[in-house]
Amino acid sequence: MDSSERQLYQNVVVMRHGDRIDNFEPLWAATAARPWDPPLVEAGKVRAFCTGRKLRGQLGFRIHRVFVSPFLRCVQTAAEVVSALCAVDHDGVDPNHLTSQGVSIDPSKIKVSIEYGLCEMMNREAIRPNVAPKDGKFSFNISELAAMLPAGTVNHSAQKVYSELPQWEETVTGARARYMQIINALADKFPSENLLLVTHMGKELGLHFRHL
Repeated sequence: MDSSERQLYQNVVVMRHGDRIDNFEPLWAATAARPWDPPLVEAGKVRAFCTGRKLRGQLGFRIHRVFVSPFLRCVQTAAEVVSALCAVDHDGVDPNHLTSQGVSIDPSKIKVSIEYGLCEMMNREAIRPNVAPKDGKFSFNISELAAMLPAGTVNHSAQKVYSELPQWEETVTGARARYMQIINALADKFPSENLLLVTHMGKELGLHFRHL
């Protein structure tokens, strides 16, 4: 950030992932290889891209870094939002263009990192026992997930605040404390930059959001 962009305070935006397939297709999990890690439906991608446009046009400040949960629905949400935030010709983009497909971006505008600390609550409140891994081990291929994000935006050298996933069967209170700890840690790590966190937090944790 150059001297012309210096700001007196930091902004941290927390965003929940888009619409997931198992909420619309109840039988999806029965045959899915990873039933605990559903992707977005197409409408979820559209909503994420359009939300990225609104963030760019309505926030009044620039997002410098994005941190995202390793769950597929969050990575797909981040991919759409980041594409909208980095679109080269934002004002000239066809308003009927509702996803990132075919959108030219400037990857230098934002850096993106996958952060384990932003993952879903690791308990039965959030992940049904019948779809959770039997051994309680959730595996993520970070390289494959990073490849889903817009080319050139991923910060491969960034050190994670959480080096591994929280243990299965964490409490709701523990998950709430984790989310607050990770938000504070990321904000402290990049005090001169505005952050967007793409995660799972919601009403079940007593957290509230302003909808755009």
